[in-house]
Amino acid sequence: MGRMIRAYKFLMRPTVGQQSALTEMLRDHCSLYNGALQERRDAYRHASRTSITYGQQSAQLKDIRAFDPERQGRWSFSSQQATLRRLDKAFQAFFRRVKSGEVPGYPRFRGVNWFDTVVFAKDGDGCRWDSTPHDPVIRVRLQGVGHVKVNQHRPVVGKVKTVSVKREGRRWYVVLTAEQAQPEPLPATGSVVGIDMGIANFLADSGGEFVPNPRHGRGAAAKLEAAQQALSRFPRARRDKRTGNHQRAVQKVADLHRKVRRQRLDHAHKTALDLVREHDFIAHEDLKIRNMVKAPAPKPDPDQPGGFLPNGAAAKAGLNHSISDAGWGVFLTILHAKAESAGREVIAVDPRNTSRTCPECGHVDKENRPTQEKFHCVLCGHSAHADTVGALNVLRAGLVRRDAAPA
Repeated sequence: MGRMIRAYKFLMRPTVGQQSALTEMLRDHCSLYNGALQERRDAYRHASRTSITYGQQSAQLKDIRAFDPERQGRWSFSSQQATLRRLDKAFQAFFRRVKSGEVPGYPRFRGVNWFDTVVFAKDGDGCRWDSTPHDPVIRVRLQGVGHVKVNQHRPVVGKVKTVSVKREGRRWYVVLTAEQAQPEPLPATGSVVGIDMGIANFLADSGGEFVPNPRHGRGAAAKLEAAQQALSRFPRARRDKRTGNHQRAVQKVADLHRKVRRQRLDHAHKTALDLVREHDFIAHEDLKIRNMVKAPAPKPDPDQPGGFLPNGAAAKAGLNHSISDAGWGVFLTILHAKAESAGREVIAVDPRNTSRTCPECGHVDKENRPTQEKFHCVLCGHSAHADTVGALNVLRAGLVRRDAAPA
């Protein structure tokens, strides 16, 4: 039987002193990250375009820890290596984008409030997950911090491989990755389905069923707008002083965003679980979400130098907000993960013309979809909900791809 890696995320309950130590740990790892980034920048700019590797910077860690024992020497050596490896991955991604002609995005310095994760690459090296069975109090031991209580809401199955500490607002979490045996696949149902993602409905399936769009972001928009307005009232001079009122205003905005994010995750998990339990094969559109939410390019006015023509940016911004609020990308990621664990098959197909093709006669015409919801074939007269038609065509394209795939 195969093996798989599964992640677990638990809320930690640190004491006041442990919170202070965790904050210092993030600060010192952030300082290490920024120092290593500065060294790479200086070497490339001032030393004949010399590139410094992860191996070279990792070899300097012993001297760095000896030079600054209070800030760097107290933390786990392997966690500091993981921070340097994180920077190295950022540079690898930068060079990959340069070679492929994409917008490169040079690695940036991290502010102390934007560096929120420390990774321990191996359980037992600078950290220890307490997996004592039947112990009502679960703890994780972190070098330089101590034994921190953990709210373990479900058991961890398998051998713990890595341990990460993550800060989200005022909360602290421990994220574990565990290697475990591939679970037994769910019993076959004999059912296949195609799904069409949308804005009016979160998704429509080929059987004519619909999942409403919860619009969590829109529901919290009024509270979020009020919280952001309250935050914006702090003058720049007062903001720099980090007053208690300003910190509470920042936390209010962060709490609202966190609630919306968790609501989207909960909805995505439940919707994906229903699909995986009910169907052996699931086909969906291969959506390029990053391209879909791009702002339209400006249109220079040839008659007025420096002026621009209307390009529909305001309307496109509203659509972009709706797409982001729906959370398609999160849902599809979760769907693929659950399907793999359950032994289900998921295939992505080209979404072009799926809502303009008649499922009865195969005629393709943009006039087949006179409104957002209505489909009416101009050739054979077939009528149906446009999203259901799209799901049917997605399913057919997915079955064709499945049958054409080599065994």
